[in-house]
Amino acid sequence: MREPARAADRRPVRIWMIVGDRLGDNAQVENLVAALGMPCERRYVRVKAPWIKGKPKVVPSLHHIDLDGSDPLTPPWPDIVITVGRRLSMVALWIREQSGNRTRLVLVGKPSGSSKPFSLIITSAEVQIAPTPNLVRISLPLLKVDEDRIREAAEDWREKLAPLPRPLIGILVGGPTNPFVFNRKVREGLIQTARQVIERDGGTPYVTTSPRTPPRVVKALREHLPEGARFFEWRPGAKENPYHALLGLADGFVATGDSLSMIVEVVKLRKPLAIFPLPYGWIHKVDRIRRGGARWLYQPASRTAGDRFRRVMRAVGRRLHLLPRTRDFTAIHDMLIDRGLAVSAGNPLTPPSGEIPDDLPEVVAKVRALADQVR
Repeated sequence: MREPARAADRRPVRIWMIVGDRLGDNAQVENLVAALGMPCERRYVRVKAPWIKGKPKVVPSLHHIDLDGSDPLTPPWPDIVITVGRRLSMVALWIREQSGNRTRLVLVGKPSGSSKPFSLIITSAEVQIAPTPNLVRISLPLLKVDEDRIREAAEDWREKLAPLPRPLIGILVGGPTNPFVFNRKVREGLIQTARQVIERDGGTPYVTTSPRTPPRVVKALREHLPEGARFFEWRPGAKENPYHALLGLADGFVATGDSLSMIVEVVKLRKPLAIFPLPYGWIHKVDRIRRGGARWLYQPASRTAGDRFRRVMRAVGRRLHLLPRTRDFTAIHDMLIDRGLAVSAGNPLTPPSGEIPDDLPEVVAKVRALADQVR
């Protein structure tokens, strides 16, 4: 019997991480690589302007990449590529093709094309996708709290925030993302939420916007927040941004349901959190049926008649190539509420009681096992 190779005899595994301009996406890849504890080469790629929001067909290609503004993509090709998202997954597929399909691919998030080329697909609870052997389901996105930055900001802002009536409640406002809209109902609801903090709780609402917050929402908040509220309007290069200071010093938070990054940060800090629900656009009200159906179809296995029926439906859908893939942010909202880590907006803020999911060790173990296969 052949003896397994000793660690000293194993060849080093060449790993690349492919990142782009989306900082939230990059953070998931970088956090995974840091926890992996293996040498990894960073390759930044810049997406051409038409495809920053446009959705190219997912094929092995660099046609959507600004090669002059990107890091070189040249051999020797890596054994493993770790990346995230539609546009960067196309680069990973192209690298795999150049390597003669030898390169193994690890994708964070929902694949927009075929799942088969990927050795590992890592999806958090909002992704609704059929279970496959290469799929690793986790609860929350692989985001990490920057505790040093929060600590420094808290020290800088402590005296400024000290005179404000408590509780100090951070109201974190994101922006429209499929399928959510920010309409008049949302504007009025955010203003009413700020009013409740003052009138019901005797505290201070501190409202902060983000790069995605629509101008109409910013204008409404700036003009109609109640007296006693504090307001920060995000602008490029704006100074005195209180966001990280609030993470460190606020007594609780209300966050709009579109921004998983804001929600995850508050949860991981074990701060009281209320999730502000957002309405669907008129087209997406119909699409909501598809999202809800996918969530039902892929819910965790159980020994019930309903689960047996779901397995049959999945088998039929797989054969007919009709299995849906989608994102349902409310799945994460519901999971956090069920686990005692959040409440719905309008309910009293309470300290979190549940255990925070930590799936990173499982993901790291899967990637290390993949590395062992290619040595």
